[in-house]
Amino acid sequence: MAHFSLEDISKMHHLYRINLINSCSGYKSANLIGTKDKKGVSNVAVFSSITHLGSNPGLLAFFLRPTSVIRNTYENIKSTGKYTLNHIHDGILEDAHHTSAKYHSTISEFDVTALEEEYRDNFSAPFVKGCPIQIAMSYVEEYPIKVNNTILLIGKIENLYVPDELLEKDGFINLSKGKIATINGLDGYAVPELKKRLEYQRPKPQFAIPND
Repeated sequence: MAHFSLEDISKMHHLYRINLINSCSGYKSANLIGTKDKKGVSNVAVFSSITHLGSNPGLLAFFLRPTSVIRNTYENIKSTGKYTLNHIHDGILEDAHHTSAKYHSTISEFDVTALEEEYRDNFSAPFVKGCPIQIAMSYVEEYPIKVNNTILLIGKIENLYVPDELLEKDGFINLSKGKIATINGLDGYAVPELKKRLEYQRPKPQFAIPND
């Protein structure tokens, strides 16, 4: 088994270290964030750090890299307060990944890929047409992460769009039916298959904490 100490990691070639550390945390969400600036120029970019914070209200968060250079997604969200989350699926992997390229803010990634803008219920930010799960978000707050100058941005779900065939009776969204992708590291894409759902777990009776 390969073993990497803190010293080993610090001495690695930077590309090897980036690949190693980005993939060691496991599979990550694969989403496209859609925004639009005040001039009407749309932007869409791939993110792999979307995470659930709470269900009531519905809160989702994601991390942004340091803003020492222009981050179009961040600037658009801060200026408009609106953005969309769109789940990447098996049919758009290459185009979705290409949105990681650094284009000038005047160029929309929708114009350089086959991805298409879609608008729902007068929401100002663009959705990505054909994505199985589409979420309209509004900015809530952000927190600076001092150790590496990243930002944790928190948003609230305003509208959630889910195809009927993916939605089960208890509210569970079966992502595998939509061939929704996940990201391994920086550039590895997989389409997982649901194996089973397990019931809510309670302590075995002999180990349960007795009531006062």
